[in-house]
Amino acid sequence: MVEGPADHELLTELTCEEIDRRDIIGRIWRRDHTVWKPNPDEIANRLGWLDVSVAMRTELPSLRSFADEVRADGFDSVLLLGMGGSSLGPEALARTFGSADEYPGLRVLDSVLPSEVHAATEAIKPRRTLFLVSSKSGTTIETNALYRHFRRVLDSSVGADAAGRHFVAITDPGTPLAALGERESFRRVFVNPPDIGGRYSVQSLFGLVPAALMGHDLYAALDEVDAMSRRCSQYRPARDNPGAGLGAAIAAHAVREHCRLTLLMSPSVASFAPWAEQLVAESLGKEGKGIVPVVDEPNAASAHLSGDRLLVYVRLHGDDNAATDAVADAAARDRRPLITLNLGERNELWGEFFRWEFATAVAGALLGVNPFDQPDVEVSKRMATSALDRAAGADDSANGVSPGTLLADAQPGCYLAILAFVRRSAELDSALAELRRTVGETYRVPTTTGYGPRYLHSTGQLHKGGPANGRFLQLLEKPLADCAGEVDVPGTDYAFGRLARAQADGDLGALASVGRPVSRVCVEGTGAEDVLAMAASLRRRAGGTA
Repeated sequence: MVEGPADHELLTELTCEEIDRRDIIGRIWRRDHTVWKPNPDEIANRLGWLDVSVAMRTELPSLRSFADEVRADGFDSVLLLGMGGSSLGPEALARTFGSADEYPGLRVLDSVLPSEVHAATEAIKPRRTLFLVSSKSGTTIETNALYRHFRRVLDSSVGADAAGRHFVAITDPGTPLAALGERESFRRVFVNPPDIGGRYSVQSLFGLVPAALMGHDLYAALDEVDAMSRRCSQYRPARDNPGAGLGAAIAAHAVREHCRLTLLMSPSVASFAPWAEQLVAESLGKEGKGIVPVVDEPNAASAHLSGDRLLVYVRLHGDDNAATDAVADAAARDRRPLITLNLGERNELWGEFFRWEFATAVAGALLGVNPFDQPDVEVSKRMATSALDRAAGADDSANGVSPGTLLADAQPGCYLAILAFVRRSAELDSALAELRRTVGETYRVPTTTGYGPRYLHSTGQLHKGGPANGRFLQLLEKPLADCAGEVDVPGTDYAFGRLARAQADGDLGALASVGRPVSRVCVEGTGAEDVLAMAASLRRRAGGTA
């Protein structure tokens, strides 16, 4: 049954009343951990994002001087090595705002696939590239491996004595990465406030250092954060509070049996969606609860959309919004719940980061989950570590089940997640869009995509800890040939291909261990031809009616 906007508005209004009755907004601002859980672990020490802009203002003169120093030293590109919250925020900033004139361009590398590492290595000019090594814990296995690889490249190209000046660390106090930066003569080690989780960190040094290097106006950025923070204050009731109101809408929808959050974006701010996807999925997808974020859905305007959707449209005034407006108009005609968040200019996106963080914290309180931990992510990590200790090249003979077989007995409300351990390319993106379109039209099932290993630090928590209604298709690039020889990662010698394969094996095993239907299909080349063949097979199974 499709419920119209009036039904959802009533549920949201009732949820706003619950927020006010329980004083959820005030308790969040007072840092009362019991609004989420009785135990303060991984809550009381994760609330620094609420007022981080105050602390960051004192850092801005130093950040501006640092950016000028880097530019004066001839660096014209920045490569950020990081995963999850350390990479998705900076990537959104780079793609939304770009770099100011005469400031370095910034790229993100958040993959250990040999093909991705090789492409990034070939693309850089080592002597003119600055590397940001970004990790809250300082122990992220992918980031450590990438650092060792590029340190070897720089040692060879500029000499071991000068190489350290090409690296900058962003991490928490006292981490192994902080010690490494001091020991190996990094240009700078930025120490972030430790009471901020990775996916809530874009307004901290994890986002501001990259933004400074790109020449962004950090004072204007923090002004937007502060403005949204004031609008989300404890003195505003939920219905007039932009963060709490969005959180109420998300939570009201999440209590339904089958819930999806479909993100619609103006083209110029589209890169905000993967950041929001991680925030919602990893924060709320646990204890069998959560809401599935759906991003870049190719048939979002189609009549084949299932009715269990909440659509949120982040709309930038003056952008080329014709295509996305058509999707929103179709949703309105079909009486689907739709929230439009209007931005007057791009810089307001800084305020949106805070709105969505506050909304997610409110939704977590309403759902009764801790929005600051990620307990099920560790399952994949443990299994990946175990796979590294085994011989490379696990048997794939039990895999190869097609999407059609995975979805043959799909129940209402399920979704298909396509998880690609394949190098990203425009060709593959196009093929995946065609597969998603075909699945939606044939099975009326929403689809999501994620590139490995980055999704392990994003939607991976939801896949294993959220509602048990996902079907999972893992695509594995064959062969995972090594491009860079051996890399030394905490006590073990292995190459990038073996690490990527271990992560793919670990996630496959983790999904199976919690009873999720999952299959692996190995693809050749770019993977596009194999993916298009899957879409064609689904259309044939549907008798040509898709």
